[in-house]
Parts: sequence; C-alpha cells; structure tokens
Amino acid sequence: MRSTHRHSPAHGLDQVLAAVRRLRFERHDIAAQLDARGRYEVPLDEEFPLLIKLFRYTSKRHTRGATWHDRLELFMPLDGPARFRMGEQEVELQRGDLLVVDNLKLHHVVDFPGFDTRVIVISFLPEFVYSLGSPSHDYAFLLPFYSKVERRPHVLRARDGAAPAVHDALFRLLECYFAGATRPFHQAGAKAFLLQVLYHLAGHFRASEVVKWEFMRQQERSLRLKKLFDHITARPAEKLPVSAAARLVGMSAPQFMKNFKQVAGMTLVAYLNHVRLANGARLLRETDRSIADIADASGFSDQSYFDKRFKRAFGRTPKEFRAEALR
Repeated sequence: MRSTHRHSPAHGLDQVLAAVRRLRFERHDIAAQLDARGRYEVPLDEEFPLLIKLFRYTSKRHTRGATWHDRLELFMPLDGPARFRMGEQEVELQRGDLLVVDNLKLHHVVDFPGFDTRVIVISFLPEFVYSLGSPSHDYAFLLPFYSKVERRPHVLRARDGAAPAVHDALFRLLECYFAGATRPFHQAGAKAFLLQVLYHLAGHFRASEVVKWEFMRQQERSLRLKKLFDHITARPAEKLPVSAAARLVGMSAPQFMKNFKQVAGMTLVAYLNHVRLANGARLLRETDRSIADIADASGFSDQSYFDKRFKRAFGRTPKEFRAEALR
C-alpha cells in the first residue's frame, strides 16, 4: 500500500527546504540592482537560459524598486509571509505558495513590519520552453504565464491539491541545478524537472486553458509592446502621450489603451509614474545630484510634486530615502 505521507503538503515543502539547506541566500535589495534603464537585468546563458536565485528579504534591507523584464519568473517564499505587487494587484503569499509572476507588469515585493523570509526565484526565457521551432504542444507549458483570462494572479497555494507534485518536481529541479557539473547531464535534467513544474502548474490552472491561436495572440501582444517598454525605460523623463506611444507600436489609440492595460496591468500614465519614481530612487542611491536635479531627470518638472509622489510610493521623502540609503 502506497504511503500518503509523501504526498502531504508539509512533506513536499520539507523536501524543498532540504534541497536548499546548505545553500547561501543572498540579501536582496532590488533598488540597488536596477540597471541604467530601471530594469532588474539578470544575465542568462543563451544556451541554457535558466537561472535559480536564493534571496533573503528583510524590512531592514528592503527598498521598493518596481521593475519588469523579458524573462518569465516563479517566486516562492520559504518562511513566509510575503507580499507581491503586480500592476494594480497585490498578492499575499504564505510559505510554500508559488506565484507565477506577470513579468511585463511593473512588479515588486512589498515591505511590511517584520518582513523576513527566504525566497526561491526561478527565471527563464520563454524560448527555453517554447519557440517557433518547438513542437506545437509545448506551448502548453507556458499557459500559466500567458493565459490569465480571469484576470487574477496565478498562485499555487501550499494547501492546493497540485502543490505536493509541484514541490516534488521543484525539489528535483533544485537538486539537479545546484549540483552543477558534478551531476551528469545536469542541464538536461534541470530542464526536464522545470518542465515537470510547469506541467503541473498548467494542469492546476486549467480553468485558464486557451486554444493555441489565442495563446499566440496574447504572446504576440506582449512582444509587440516590448518596444514601448524599452523606449520608456531608456527615456523615463520623456513626455509620451498616448498617441505617440500608440504610433510607436503601430496601433490606434483605443487599441493601444486596451492592449497596454491588459499587458501592463495599469494605464500608460500610471506606468510612466512608476518607472520615473523607480529611476528617481536609483539616482538618489547612486549619485550625489540634488533632489531638484533628480526630479527633473526623472520627468518631474516640479520638485514638490516629485516629493509628494515619491513619499506616497516609498513611504518616505526623497531626502529621508537618501539618508537611509547612506547608512
């Protein structure tokens, strides 16, 4: 008779914890790691575009830095709780919950009193799993990332029925990935176990299943707007009316506004403000430029308005933020 212990959520999470027990967790401060365009860039090997990072988040080291990126991402707190914001939606996570990140929405981990947890972050490029040359059925592995037709974040809770299978596949993925070259065919093994994780996630979120043409349409919509995202992060202070943004991606203004909200999770104006504030935070940390100069460089011609928006976003004034960063 098969033991039921192996399939209990606690045991599945225990396996994951065992896989990382002797590994180092980096202290994470996203605002200190944004690139010059305000993005959190992570180098990925073209031949093996999969990266697993182990982070330790704490209130003492945490500053908000909203970002977006091309790579797909899974986020799991090991000690919990954690709060994660994507666009205009905020998700509360407990230990062992697995979040499918909306990568093109501006997103960030939310600080709160007593925040202290270790986190596993799995990043990979979509083409690692599915591209034009892949077998057509491989698109199903990416459904959890592209098919949120019900407009709710995809979260696998540790208590959900699919969690033990996902935790088991994650345990094997972590073991294989961190064994590195000491394990034969470790890259092939890591990809195989990642596909297992994605397979179980696709099955769990089957209510969001879409036919292949709809999946391709959503993926194309995201890729089409990527040119605009790059433009905004390269020129955060530039005035960009809806009409100009729409022309940049070859859409009519109404079509653009609808598509942008679907992909980014917020309006263009809200998105621009988030990017500009994140750029301002980076300049406050990394330069000794005056706050008035930083406000102007970030697209705010009025410093008092910059101060007001910055405090609303970060919970402290630019002056307080800079003083804290220098401690």
